[in-house]
Amino acid sequence: MTIARAAAGSGTPRGRRPGRSPGDHRERAILATAERLLRHRAFADISIDDLARGAGISRPTFYFYFPSKDAVLLTLLDRVTEEADAAAAGVLDRVAEDPPARWRDLIRRFHDTFGAHRAVAVACAQVRGTNAEVRDLWAAVLERWVRCTEAAIEAERRRGAAPDGLPARALAIALNSMNERVLYATLAGDGPAVAETDVVDVLLDVWLAAIYRGAAPPPA
Repeated sequence: MTIARAAAGSGTPRGRRPGRSPGDHRERAILATAERLLRHRAFADISIDDLARGAGISRPTFYFYFPSKDAVLLTLLDRVTEEADAAAAGVLDRVAEDPPARWRDLIRRFHDTFGAHRAVAVACAQVRGTNAEVRDLWAAVLERWVRCTEAAIEAERRRGAAPDGLPARALAIALNSMNERVLYATLAGDGPAVAETDVVDVLLDVWLAAIYRGAAPPPA
């Protein structure tokens, strides 16, 4: 199962009002303003007036594109996760070619995507506890990634590269949840945190140990 296939049908970002063109320059300006402001301010400290002013539009015009500032954050999260899906597409279909390299590639691509949108990732993690829409969207995204990981683990077990053990889904949940927390701490500087130069290799070492139980995974 590819990540691209798992992501299929994710549809239009929930924050945007129906009927708006995704290429509209004013919508892009609102989103760019939000991401820029998030680099320096907490989401709670950003107002609709800030977003409208930064995008060069009026407050009434803002509401033509988004019903709330929460909808802006949801759309940013949608776009970042879609970018991550696209970056990782097909990697898990090729795990058997070179398991350590392919698993590392997967982790690195997620790290690079969320690192490029660090402010969005950190803001969403910080508001998830109080914002049900962000929480639900992130849960749906994480479920997609868990299913893809589960399928790849099961494929490695079927070809005899990884030993049987804990249920593949439980292992996939634990590994993806670990990545989520560790990458957040690194990107946010919310210690204790693994150094950014080391985080991909540290996560990879844990993934390989958990999936292959210390045995060197052979290529197909």
